Amino acid sequence: MLLYLTEYLSQFHSGFGVFNYLTLRAIMGVLTALLICFVVGPPMIRKLSFYKMGQPIRDVGPQSHFSKAGTPTMGGALILVAVAISTLLWGDLENRYVWVVLLTTLAFGAIGFYDDYKKLVLKNSAGLAARYKYLWQSVFGLAAAVFLYSTAVMPVETQLIVPFFKDVAIDLGLMFILLTYFVVVGSSNAVNLTDGLDGLAILPTVMVIGALAIFAYATGNVKFAEYLGIPYIEGVGEVVIFCATVVGAGLGFLWFNTYPAQVFMGDVGALALGAALGIVAVVVRQELVLLIMGGVFVIETLSVIMQVASFKLTGKRIFRMAPLHHHFELKGWPEPRVIVRFWIITVILVLIGLATLKIR
Repeated sequence: MLLYLTEYLSQFHSGFGVFNYLTLRAIMGVLTALLICFVVGPPMIRKLSFYKMGQPIRDVGPQSHFSKAGTPTMGGALILVAVAISTLLWGDLENRYVWVVLLTTLAFGAIGFYDDYKKLVLKNSAGLAARYKYLWQSVFGLAAAVFLYSTAVMPVETQLIVPFFKDVAIDLGLMFILLTYFVVVGSSNAVNLTDGLDGLAILPTVMVIGALAIFAYATGNVKFAEYLGIPYIEGVGEVVIFCATVVGAGLGFLWFNTYPAQVFMGDVGALALGAALGIVAVVVRQELVLLIMGGVFVIETLSVIMQVASFKLTGKRIFRMAPLHHHFELKGWPEPRVIVRFWIITVILVLIGLATLKIR
């Protein structure tokens, strides 16, 4: 929105032309989202507390979590507001990639919002039934996949790019729709499973989306793409703005979510942020790199799958509790230790993912 204003003002003063640069608008997107969180966060937390929108704690969970009962949740709505406003302010609203990543994120946030609403306002402890949650995730995931497939103008937009190999690109055809569906829905649920400790999910999300912003910038720049040996996709660089706003909103939310948390993001935040990672990875054609950089989310998801499968098949559990972060808690690790070590692992994995830009 402000891009159009600055383009108009540049007719009267050339200085406004600086806002055409992605890098400056990305910086402004980070700062705008951060400022929104800092301004809106405190009164929102007070409102959530006033209306008793507190997080229920499961009796089967670690005993250390019992003291968290009543901590306001649904704080993910703050992230979505900051991301939406900042993206609309600083993004190019004629760019289809901006709209698909933003609307997909908000759609998955709506699913999470309704789930949280049923739990906290309607006092339905089960929330949105799993089958309906998965149904709507499937609807929105497939909608995004079909849109990207039907609007693709270059073959590379529907190819699977294999990291570490310069010229390996697999034509997917209609399989692109299926891949996109699994990446977006799978990523959404993976972040949701990881969101169990104060700040555990949000900072890895910030790091991964920040790294994907670098991929988006390079992929959307013909010179950088040629130099790095990655596919060039016209217009995808604008996704940097969206990624930047997620970084700013995520850091702003972490200000209140860091241990001991003043607010939890709830499903409204976790489902949306996971979908954001998935859809951005698809747009920049780096699904396999997302698998690497989001390794913490992958491991957390696999721990749940392994635990359930083992218990159903053998009656025995592999971990003391799943997802994996609870296993380490029950082994005696203090919560901050689990959180920070998972953060450190994410830093390592993100660096490995970024290395694929040069190691080809």
